[in-house]
Amino acid sequence: MKFKIRQEEELQIGLTPLIDVVFILLIFFMVTTTFDRSSELRIELPDATAQEKATQEETLEIAIDANGQFFVNQVRVVSSSPKALYLAISKVAGDNREMPVVLKADAKTPHQYVVTAMDTIGRLGMTRLSIATNIAQ
Repeated sequence: MKFKIRQEEELQIGLTPLIDVVFILLIFFMVTTTFDRSSELRIELPDATAQEKATQEETLEIAIDANGQFFVNQVRVVSSSPKALYLAISKVAGDNREMPVVLKADAKTPHQYVVTAMDTIGRLGMTRLSIATNIAQ
């Protein structure tokens, strides 16, 4: 009886197919990724410091209570519609589009009212917007 001695071959991992697959995935992700900016809103965020800055220029303050009622410089706007808010801000700001705007919203205000106020400010061409917050002690 003769026994054949079998030599085992070493297993090798081919790097060429692996590199090809990685390049194909890279090309796929580069082609399918979109870099579209459909809309932007420029907002100047306030500094979160304990001291209040002394403001010398007139500011426009928009407050929103928990029920979604708007107040422009402590004067209640007749309705919560964007058109009424637009008219109220236009009346206070006049032609001054560089006037700083401070947006104050109650913590329980529905998000839609804040977005409506920000959209209205943007439609008026006002770009100096700050969102007021309370500092946690």
